[in-house]
Amino acid sequence: MLTPLASLRTGLELRLTAESRAWLHRALAEAADTKTGAGTTASATGADTTASATGPGTAENTAGPRGLPAWELHFVTAGRNCRPAERHAQAGHDVVDAARVLLLHAAAPGTDTVVRLYERGSADERRAVLLALPHLDPPPGTPRALALVEDALRTNDTRLVAAALGPYAATHLDAHQWRQGVLKCLFTGVPVDAVAGLEHRAAGDGELARMLTDYARERSAAGRTVPEDLHRVLRLARFEDT
Repeated sequence: MLTPLASLRTGLELRLTAESRAWLHRALAEAADTKTGAGTTASATGADTTASATGPGTAENTAGPRGLPAWELHFVTAGRNCRPAERHAQAGHDVVDAARVLLLHAAAPGTDTVVRLYERGSADERRAVLLALPHLDPPPGTPRALALVEDALRTNDTRLVAAALGPYAATHLDAHQWRQGVLKCLFTGVPVDAVAGLEHRAAGDGELARMLTDYARERSAAGRTVPEDLHRVLRLARFEDT
């Protein structure tokens, strides 16, 4: 049986153009090389030069003083280089997300690099970091990784909110922040199907039921429709049949 990441890569390669598959193979190989200090560094002109390791084989140790590690350049430029085949043209964002998640896993960056990629990245790059969190080995430091999740939940970018509430949040986010995340989905129109572990975490959660009931009452009082997703989560929180 394939692992989730192996399935992700197989599905991705099936949807890419031949040129993009070649780029993906090269990018992942260069990312994996950073673990052994055999990686390359992208210079300011875009050329790759061999980077010497100064310590254990980590992504940070392959970075030269004048440019990004090659795998980080691939991470940033994935939107230009990772293109779906014509029959999968609607999968544009999905294939780029998948490529970036695979790159992060292959490079195994430390917490500092993960945080930097999120903080300095575009919205698309931030989303990829969030999606990659449960797949990173070694895992990033929990407090700092959770700070990225919490930052995304403070935005009104629905794709960031959805990515933030993936498997990492399901495992690590505390009850209060997780409930707020569910409400944020309802506020912003993110389908609650995006919330990983919803049925498990919502089941019998009396405080969540209270919050949802209050929110439904406020919407009704204002003459606004109560979304069906709210009723669905409320049934879970009340242990009602769904």
